[in-house]
Amino acid sequence: MRIVRDPAELAVTERPVGFVPTMGAFHEGHLELMRASARENARTVVSLFVNPTQFAPHEDLSKYPRNEARDAELAEAAGADVLFAPSVDTIYPRHTTEVRVSGVSERFEGAIRPTHFAGVATVVLKLFNMVRPDRAYFGLKDLQQCAVVKRMVEDLNVPVELRFLETVREQDGLAMSSRNVYLSPDERERAPRLHDVLVQLARSLREDPSVLAEELVPAATAALNRHGFEVQYLALVDPESMEPRSKFHSSFRWIVAARLGNIRLIDNVPA
Repeated sequence: MRIVRDPAELAVTERPVGFVPTMGAFHEGHLELMRASARENARTVVSLFVNPTQFAPHEDLSKYPRNEARDAELAEAAGADVLFAPSVDTIYPRHTTEVRVSGVSERFEGAIRPTHFAGVATVVLKLFNMVRPDRAYFGLKDLQQCAVVKRMVEDLNVPVELRFLETVREQDGLAMSSRNVYLSPDERERAPRLHDVLVQLARSLREDPSVLAEELVPAATAALNRHGFEVQYLALVDPESMEPRSKFHSSFRWIVAARLGNIRLIDNVPA
């Protein structure tokens, strides 16, 4: 596997090319995306770039976990052919152009982190233009990010096929995340309750089609509060538009964001 820092050295002649954009701190969720790309493409490029523009001023960019040597070993073992690890100056020689995807980016995560999705959309488009992949792979744990990227690709006619893979979980159901390492032992024991509540909501709505999603939310929120969570949002949504929905449909998903101690967790499950 090659480690590349200059976009001019990214040229890959064998097609198709799969691309997995990441911020590093690899876990099994990242590696599953890389393995899927390696199975489906002649070459796989993985980017490792902690993107400063998707962090708000109050979010601690400096504390985001970084270990390039470990990540490079894991990426190579998962089938990556190129690890693209550019500097901030390489990605942002100037800060004069920004990509904003209206509508789909404005609720939920977008309401809590108003600058986040502009940072995501801008860096993803720049990486697409540098790597020129045929397919790009994203995890559905970041459901709204997937919706934003999909809308951007459609609106701007970006010639890439998007592949969204289901969330990879620990044995107890907790969605894998680079931030899980910051949970205390007690918080780690309670954290899977987030997924448990989503699964119960999905079951309740499927079993009683007459009930409205918003009628189930107060009891679910109270259950999470009892386990020490501070719920920021909990809703049934259309994953294409990220608009709230009331009635069951097999394409919809339950989403949640909550703080547990100092750690913010997000998750989602099919309705």
